[in-house]
Amino acid sequence: MRVADLLGQQRPTFSFEFFPPRDDAGVSALFSTIAELRDLEPGFVSVTYGAGGSTRARTVELVERISRELDITPVAHLTCVGSSRADLDELLGRIVDAGIENVLALRGDPPRGEAAFTPAADGLRHGSELIGLITEGYDLCVGGACYPETHLESPSFSDELRWTREKVDRGASYLITQLFFDNQAYFDFVGAARRAGVTVPIIPGIMPITSVAQLHGFISTLQVRVPDELAAAFEARREHPEAVLQLGVAWSTLQCAELLGAGAPGIHFFTMNRSPATRAILSALRAARPWERHR
Repeated sequence: MRVADLLGQQRPTFSFEFFPPRDDAGVSALFSTIAELRDLEPGFVSVTYGAGGSTRARTVELVERISRELDITPVAHLTCVGSSRADLDELLGRIVDAGIENVLALRGDPPRGEAAFTPAADGLRHGSELIGLITEGYDLCVGGACYPETHLESPSFSDELRWTREKVDRGASYLITQLFFDNQAYFDFVGAARRAGVTVPIIPGIMPITSVAQLHGFISTLQVRVPDELAAAFEARREHPEAVLQLGVAWSTLQCAELLGAGAPGIHFFTMNRSPATRAILSALRAARPWERHR
């Protein structure tokens, strides 16, 4: 099923994001994780492209396998990194031939060690260009990314809104946000995006913090704010990993409940290829059904 149709029929829609493992043992573990989460009835699952586009072949292989073996709608991530237009057309042809209907189109991050994004020869510079290439040449449902607290390279919030609108104008039928920990950032962004003419569903992206190392690792490189009180609570539990995990699950559950109670179309979970935290959060949400408060 196309994600756009799913979002129109099923509210809320829960979805999970995974990244391609580096070896066969990792793939086996990943499919075990997906199987564990399948009982929670996700609307779709997405598979990332890997840093710098490094796992593009494995991404397509995983999406093909999910489509063949599991009763879940798969979404293939596709980025501009390291790919010419011919490369992108080849990958898109393979996706179409495999019967995949959904693509999440992103510019992508620079390869490790490179400070700035540089397009490949005859490549694309922006996610909006990739969205346009796909919608103009292929019968696929295309999603895009958006950044409530602005992308690292955005000069201003108004520029972020303009680029978000451009993605929709070029054919994105839904958007998934960068992760965030302060729901007000999402509410403010959605309100501003609607005033700017963005009408497609905007799905909040949520990632439960499961270790203090995450705060000082890749999360610290993103332009997202961790509330001071939350950061302090994690630091106070630094020597107690289980307490850190419990706090991360509790915070994300509260986030999701508020978002769904306010009318968010669903939640996209950045799982980091693990199931326990996501299972706990979504199980609690399905029991509490906070979306029923939104009329």
